[in-house]
Formats: sequence, structure tokens, C-alpha cells
Amino acid sequence: MEWTKDEIRFLKTMNDTDKIQGFLDSIDYNPVYECRSPRWVIKKRSAHCFEGALFAAAAMEFIGYKPLIVDLKAFNDDDHVIAVFNEEGYWGAVAKSNFTSLRYREPVYRSLRELVMSYFDFYFNTDGDKSLRSYSLSLDLSIYNPRHWTTTDEDLEYIGDKLEKIRHYPVVNKKMIKNLKRASEIMLRAGMLGSNAEGLFKPK
Repeated sequence: MEWTKDEIRFLKTMNDTDKIQGFLDSIDYNPVYECRSPRWVIKKRSAHCFEGALFAAAAMEFIGYKPLIVDLKAFNDDDHVIAVFNEEGYWGAVAKSNFTSLRYREPVYRSLRELVMSYFDFYFNTDGDKSLRSYSLSLDLSIYNPRHWTTTDEDLEYIGDKLEKIRHYPVVNKKMIKNLKRASEIMLRAGMLGSNAEGLFKPK
């Protein structure tokens, strides 16, 4: 399935990464456990972080970037998926999140690890526990072009399954984890500004 004329017209308005992020910030957070295509996101104006990353990757592919996503794994919290892009050797990211602090990153980071670490202090659960533990290699979604991942009605959980299987790199060791401080109350409030309570992870 190809993009429709109306979808192409819409995607042409998403002609830089900041506009893609602006669209994701403007739509509702989807609290439902499912994984729908970028076409669905355009139609329903709703997405969780995985769907948002897929949409961002599709929109960036439309304007010439590779459709790359990276998985951020967390402890006692939701994992997070970001769409990453490279400009002149520096990495940035576009993302949908229920937390304000886990979204856009400018392309100023020299490596994926450096980019991922920019999220660390802002990646906490609703109790304020800093929860980021590892990140994956980037996954190039163009390998799924034969399955029409951008426009299909098929659930895209198979992409999530692939993300689970590829190599992940730790960002902290056991001693670091033991010594982590909780996010401050003001940071917690700022991070959850405008969040959809139904979609928030409930720490154990």
C-alpha cells in the first residue's frame, strides 16, 4: 500500500525534524497496548512512544533521512523508542513520550551513546526513580518496506520483537545504580506536565 495523495500532501508539511516533533507533541498520547502504522497515527492523531517513533522515522524517510529507531530499556518503568537521525556526523532524535523530557534532541551528539545519555537524568518513573539501563543498536526500518510498515493495517509488534532481540548496551553498572538519586519533585512535576494518566507506568 502506498501513501494516498492526502497523506503525501500532509507529509510534505513535515519538511524538517522540528516540524515532525511539533506534530507528535500536538497529538494525544495513546494508552492502548497496540502498535499501529504511521498511516494510523496520521488518521487518528494519536500515538504512544513506539508508534510515535515509527511515524517520525517514516516522516524523516519521506524527506531523505534513513528510517532509524533505537530502543531505550528501563527498569521498573516503560521502555522508550526514539527515531534517530544523523546530520554531518552528529546524532539527534525525534520522539513521542508521556514525559516532556524524553522527546526531541538536537543533532549535536557525536555518537548514539552520547545521544542516549542526554536522556538519562530525565528518564524516571512516576516515583522519581531514574530508570534507564541500556540502549539498542539502531534498527533501519527500510528492511520492512516489503511489508509496507508505513501504511499497513497490520499490527507492527513484529518490529518491537526485533528491537527486543538486537544487541543492547548498558549505560550504568551495579554500583552506579545503587547510588542513583531520585529526580526532584520539581523535575517530576515538569516531566509529567500534560501527561495522560491512563498511559503512565505504575512502578512496582
